[in-house]
Amino acid sequence: MASERPPCQDVGATAVLEARPREVAFSRFHVQVQLGPDQGASQVADAPELVIGSARGNQLVLTDQAVSRHHCVITVTPQGFLLRDLGSTNGTRVSGIRVEAAYLDPGALIGVGQSTLRFDVLPGEIREPLGDEDLSGRVLGQSTAMRRIFAMLPRVAASDSTVLLEGETGTGKGLFAELIHQQSRRASGPFVVIDCGAIPPTLIESELFGHAKGAFTGAQQARAGAFEAARGGTVLLDELGELRLDLQPKLLRALEERTIRRVGSLDPIRLDVRVIAATNRDLRQEVNRGNFRSDLFYRLNVVRIRVPSLRERREDIPLLVAHFYRQFADGAKPPLGLVEAMARHDWPGNVRELRGAVERAVLLGDPVLWREGAATEGEAAQGEARENVFRDDDLSLSFREAKERVISLWERAYVHALIRTNGSNVSRAARAARMDRNYLRELLRRHGVLATDV
Repeated sequence: MASERPPCQDVGATAVLEARPREVAFSRFHVQVQLGPDQGASQVADAPELVIGSARGNQLVLTDQAVSRHHCVITVTPQGFLLRDLGSTNGTRVSGIRVEAAYLDPGALIGVGQSTLRFDVLPGEIREPLGDEDLSGRVLGQSTAMRRIFAMLPRVAASDSTVLLEGETGTGKGLFAELIHQQSRRASGPFVVIDCGAIPPTLIESELFGHAKGAFTGAQQARAGAFEAARGGTVLLDELGELRLDLQPKLLRALEERTIRRVGSLDPIRLDVRVIAATNRDLRQEVNRGNFRSDLFYRLNVVRIRVPSLRERREDIPLLVAHFYRQFADGAKPPLGLVEAMARHDWPGNVRELRGAVERAVLLGDPVLWREGAATEGEAAQGEARENVFRDDDLSLSFREAKERVISLWERAYVHALIRTNGSNVSRAARAARMDRNYLRELLRRHGVLATDV
């Protein structure tokens, strides 16, 4: 299991321990094939994670035809050794029982395909360094999970290798990508972000590779794509797991050959970019499902960084709450009750959700009102905006009309809360919102909000 270990210096028979751990230690483990086509094959984990499957690139590669390409993974966690099935076709079994995830005891028997594996814990430990800083660029954290990433970032940034960032929505993958770019030799070059999940399927190829004049209807002039625009810098392919299957070979070719061709052109263009990919999906599972090409996954999986969820780094919550509160409250410290309540809360939306909750607490001027759905008189306007974001009768409106209705509801909720928080003083509210006072007056008039001025 994982544990923090402070560094030791031998002074005679005395070990001097520093209070702040400089490294984290992981228990070593061993997996051996007891039955099946690969009987006798074994693998000792040299990292906190060991992946088992039939595809190259796994730590333990099996020839069993009933084993999926990326079948299962064993991860060392503070709670124990976690076995997780990766969406395999035939499933993973522990002591004959099919499981999606389970903690393993020493000597546990794991069934994959037609094979039986034995799991054993070994003496000794794997040690990894921890970063010394709590803040790395715009990324904040003091937990072991974050300091592990901080320790490896300088080495990752110094290379030109492709990086794959995995993690749940809202964990800050985009900030890590920007941080890698800023610490690299390409820092003076552009940082171009392409959201593969937000661009219409008909435009994604043009957005990535550009197009020639007349390549399609509306292409009145030639246009450079993201790879050309990022020349000398870094391109972030955000939400890469959403990329259409038919475009994946073209991306693979671009990464392999370091050349692209604009849509409608045969002229090759040499690339001078670093590629970082981010996804909230486990691409190994997507490979098993046939939604992602295995060869593209291997090409992207040169350096893989898994960004932890907020549930895995709860000790960072007070630090983040204080940081965001200072941002939204002009440097003020958050109320202790707010910090304690937020530290106990589950955050499915991760850091992005936490940031929104802190902003809501500051905006409403009450540390109790940060939760969505808090039923108080002061939140009536906000509740109306939340409950009426979309209604069935919106489908009778045009997209533009429906969008304008939602924006109006949000504006009304915002100015109500803004004026209430600033004691109905327009000047103070305008300064707090960094808004022109005359424009705020117009919003107040439009939404029927009473206020005074000085």
